[in-house]
Amino acid sequence: MNVAELQAFLGREFPQVAGDFVVEAAGEECVIRLVVAERHLRPGGTVSGRAMFALADVAIYLAILHRLGPVALAVTTNCNIDFMRKPAAGRDLIARTRLLKLGRVLAVGDVLIQSDGTPEPVARASLTYSIPPK
Repeated sequence: MNVAELQAFLGREFPQVAGDFVVEAAGEECVIRLVVAERHLRPGGTVSGRAMFALADVAIYLAILHRLGPVALAVTTNCNIDFMRKPAAGRDLIARTRLLKLGRVLAVGDVLIQSDGTPEPVARASLTYSIPPK
């Protein structure tokens, strides 16, 4: 699936969060933007861990769909996330995703999350997805 198809899929299958995420690139590295809004913040005005986890999860899911096509029932089976520093205030978050393994039943990938315009990562996640049988 290309960028437009991934964005359309997200809007159709997950309308409750589709406006939060923008697919910026789909290739060897998928790039997904979290459009940070008030609902993503925790006390102190920083982006919540919950929002960063959601970004990592959506990013891997879309990277899998980019390669396999619309597999709506692929699901997360494991996620490990390291929160490394406070995200920059008032900036969107950018997830850069790479799939390390795309097998018949499992996909494994890494996500590096940065504040837009800032080179240092704010979080790193490793996720495994289960791919349903065809």
